Formats: sequence, C-alpha cells, structure tokens
Amino acid sequence: MSAPASDSTPAYLNIDRENAPGVVVGRKSREAVTARDKQAWLDNFADDGIVEDPVGPSMFDEQGVGHRGKQALSEFWDKTIGTTEKIDFVFDEEVICGNEVAYIGKIVTHIAGHVSEAHGVFTYRADADGKLAALRAFWEVEKTMQTLRPA
Repeated sequence: MSAPASDSTPAYLNIDRENAPGVVVGRKSREAVTARDKQAWLDNFADDGIVEDPVGPSMFDEQGVGHRGKQALSEFWDKTIGTTEKIDFVFDEEVICGNEVAYIGKIVTHIAGHVSEAHGVFTYRADADGKLAALRAFWEVEKTMQTLRPA
C-alpha cells in the first residue's frame, strides 16, 4: 500500500513556517534582543557561531571577518546591542530555504535619544543541533546613518 500523497510531499514544498530551523533560531535571537537578555542571546548560538552585522568591514568589524565564538559574540553584544535603548525588527518578507531563513525589511535602532533604520536582508542559519550557526545582516552603514533622527 502506498503512502498518502501528503506524506510523500518533499519538505521544500510543505515548509513549516513556524518551526523551520532558521526561523526558530532567528526568533530566539530577536526575542533575546528585545528582552535585553544577553545570556539567552549567547546561549542560542553554536559554540563556533558567527555574526556578520553588517557583512563586510564596518565600525564594528574593521577587517570584515565577523565575530566568531562565544567570547567574540559577547563583545559584539557589548559594543552594539548593549549600547542601544531598544531594537525593533520590521520584516516585510520571509524566505525559508532548508535550515536558513532570510528576512527582507529593516531593523530600527533606538540609541541615545535617536532612531536609525537599517534596511536590508537579514539571515539566520541553524546547525544540525538547532543552534544559531550564522547571523548575517546585509545593510549599508552610510544609508543607515542617513536615516538618523531624533526619537
């Protein structure tokens, strides 16, 4: 007896949009940022997890190689997320592929009485253990700085 058609549908044609691995680790990351919970944010990462935010050289990463491993991620939090008053994630589109997800939209940062908007593509990749292996943020520093305004 053959299996019902729904059982043989490949996962890429029947994406579980709430529980896809990239979606789950991305949601946990954003929830920890919103809650201002550095430890929860760090615990969500794989031991060799990496953040590239933004991808390439920037004031946060002069060499453009990213922040890899728990110590580097902790330092990244302290000099970026930890200096903000609030961060809002405003995503217009979600693209799920395997264990990764890409969001298109903006991240709104509230810092020192000012607001800026980083428009771009933000990706999260889960590893086989359900940990965040890579968080990559594609946004332009100059364009983001042009959005800076009083809150």
